[in-house]
Amino acid sequence: MFTSEEHYMWDFWLVSPQEWKGQQALYHLFYLQAPRSLHDPDLRHGMATVGHAVSHDLRTWVHHGTVLETGHPGSWDDRAIWTGSVTIRNGLAYMFYTALSKSEQAPVQRIGLATSSDLEHWERHLGNPLLEVDTRWYEPQNAEVSEAQTWRDPYIVYAPDEQAYYMFLSARVNEGSHDGRAVIALARSLDLLAWEMMPPVNIPGDFTEMEVPQVFPLNGRYYLLFCAAKHSATSLSASQSKGWVGTHYLVADKLTGPYHPLTDEPLVADATGTFYAGKLVTDGAGVLFFIAWRQWDEQGNFSGGLSDPAEVSVLPDGRLQVNQQQLWTT
Repeated sequence: MFTSEEHYMWDFWLVSPQEWKGQQALYHLFYLQAPRSLHDPDLRHGMATVGHAVSHDLRTWVHHGTVLETGHPGSWDDRAIWTGSVTIRNGLAYMFYTALSKSEQAPVQRIGLATSSDLEHWERHLGNPLLEVDTRWYEPQNAEVSEAQTWRDPYIVYAPDEQAYYMFLSARVNEGSHDGRAVIALARSLDLLAWEMMPPVNIPGDFTEMEVPQVFPLNGRYYLLFCAAKHSATSLSASQSKGWVGTHYLVADKLTGPYHPLTDEPLVADATGTFYAGKLVTDGAGVLFFIAWRQWDEQGNFSGGLSDPAEVSVLPDGRLQVNQQQLWTT
């Protein structure tokens, strides 16, 4: 398990040795962090920055400090940095990230970019922010009213057959029941700078928010992982359950969807969301693992640490199964 004595950590993204071919075969972990000196861990969202660690085996991690802090006062990202992802193009790393501004009462979310030639030192793009909510399909944001708003967590996938990049991000459509508008939005770019917004890749109705997406190709399908903590009343009524908190997935035959549920059972979830915002990753031997961050300890206190990798099995019908006992050993 990877924890820090000084910082809470939560949402994270990875760069594998196959993606970044440095002098050493290292996994690079980027994660949201906030000081453990906070009296209330819920306050972490308002002062999050991005930390960095590296590992040879996804188990033993070495801190490399803070790599992306909030912007200068008055900038669009001077309040907090939220979840992002890194993609590599022509030897340059592109980190797309979510950010908030102190000038707005509500957590209005925008997407920006920083680049790096070594994964350690990052330079903000002069044209930030790159993406703001497109109200043709997606719910507009309100800078004055503090309520649930969603335009965040960009995840980039390269489509070699098109020589194009697709961004998947957490969003809400602009119509329908308020508690069931969650979708994963889609954008397309040829150069990672100019982005064309597109309709969502899934049908809304089941969730209030679908967070931290990851798209992973596997056995001829595309698996869209996301995490959720709030179910719509309609979905709860249909399932005859109280819902779950954790990581789930949808599947599609094409990268751009449409994505649909393969099963009603979440991938890793429980009533309180012990493990949250999980991701799939393969090791050097091609073995598939699941990693998440731990939200609560055995006493119900906020934990804020990264799990161990847990092996993932692919069942004959395509469903995924995680050996959850491997996530957190004592």
